[in-house]
Amino acid sequence: MIELQNICFEYGSEEQNIAGRGALHNINLHIPDGQIVLLCGESGCGKTTITRLLNGLIPHFYEGNLTGTICIDGKEINDQPLYETALLSGTVFQNPRSQFFNVDTTSELAFGLENRGMEETQILKKVDKTVQELQLEKLMNRSIFDLSGGEKQKIACGCVSVCSPNIIILDEPSANLDLKSMEQLHVMIEKWKVEHKTVVIAEHRLAYIWNLIDRMVFLKEGKIEFDFSKEEMQKLTPRDLHQMGLRSNQDVKMVHYNRNENIDRIVFKNFVFGYEKNHNILNLKIMEIDKNSITAIVGNNGIGKSTFLRCICGLERKCKGIMEIDGKVYKRKERLNEIFLVMQDVNHQLFTESVLDEVLISMKEENEEKALDILKSLDLLEYRERHPVSLSGGEKQRVAVATAIASERSVLLFDEPTSGLDYRHMLQVARLFEKLRNHGKTILVVTHDLEFIEALHANTICLEELQA
Repeated sequence: MIELQNICFEYGSEEQNIAGRGALHNINLHIPDGQIVLLCGESGCGKTTITRLLNGLIPHFYEGNLTGTICIDGKEINDQPLYETALLSGTVFQNPRSQFFNVDTTSELAFGLENRGMEETQILKKVDKTVQELQLEKLMNRSIFDLSGGEKQKIACGCVSVCSPNIIILDEPSANLDLKSMEQLHVMIEKWKVEHKTVVIAEHRLAYIWNLIDRMVFLKEGKIEFDFSKEEMQKLTPRDLHQMGLRSNQDVKMVHYNRNENIDRIVFKNFVFGYEKNHNILNLKIMEIDKNSITAIVGNNGIGKSTFLRCICGLERKCKGIMEIDGKVYKRKERLNEIFLVMQDVNHQLFTESVLDEVLISMKEENEEKALDILKSLDLLEYRERHPVSLSGGEKQRVAVATAIASERSVLLFDEPTSGLDYRHMLQVARLFEKLRNHGKTILVVTHDLEFIEALHANTICLEELQA
């Protein structure tokens, strides 16, 4: 049983306190054993902060002003050592890369059990069982660094499941997962439900878990605005959820739009790349996209979508392949000046001390007035002096989108740009992409987000179907 009583919290960082982002105000929450609880709300409402309270990272890792009581199974955990709290719960972080301690996947799955002093034979048995249950066979004995974002998320889920804690905490677990992997995650949560595990899920995408949730806690500006029972949840329509700033609770079908045969094309030819010898993750003979349009690239995790974007923009030196625009061939170095990429993990491309500076350094010629207009269009103006690292995952994502807009490149590439975004901000990004397209930009988006594709009315290409 989990009990949060009169919880108030503000992060120790002065700039976070000024903005109030992620702070909590008078939170009272009682979660019985075996309940599946959804924490939802717009970015920055405090979902991740609650997960950090439950796993002990607040106050042991994230400092701040904390009042109130946190109890698990009747025991107050505020002041108990972090390693004791870790025995009670397992967490999949919003950015799973930050929770890995090993360089290969098999060692990572065994790591938690080794820390508990379990015998080798038991460890091997438990790891093998988890691999089979979660269908992780193809990911075993792989380098962590070679995994896609979705594959890392699967391994992180496996690391939690193998230790079999009574409380499981998931922070945006579906953020980088393809449709098949989300189905597997659904099966995993269903398994935990049958085992009477307590599962707390902070999530924006609702459809894949809607039938499993026993309760929905809606947060707004650090307060519990609504606490819906399962019966009350069933009465909520997609329209009701959208008005609350939440995603739909119903599956969205993939729609294929007819291409305009009279539009000029950008052609990609003979893109071949592999991280290992004799194993090409990408082997693309030819792909055509409409110029001055929005194209979504879909496909299973690990098929090479992110790698393809890195190859297109010239970041992978060993990649063979050419790009043609209006009959002109652009080789790797030339593509660097024509294309801007927003990566899947935007932490790799946030360099400066403030949000405003991030936008300014992306411009060919710095223009503060224009930079502020871009930030305003993405609801980031109030964060202009904030350090990018202090932002939530969804806010960082919007900063990266802002830098792409500011770059004024003719071709813009986005890798999972709606990861961590609530419904309102997802629509906001979609409208901005449409505006960029109307101004002559070509946009290529790798995404698993069908709601986003629907909002964009984007042409869709399945990468598997084009691989040689």
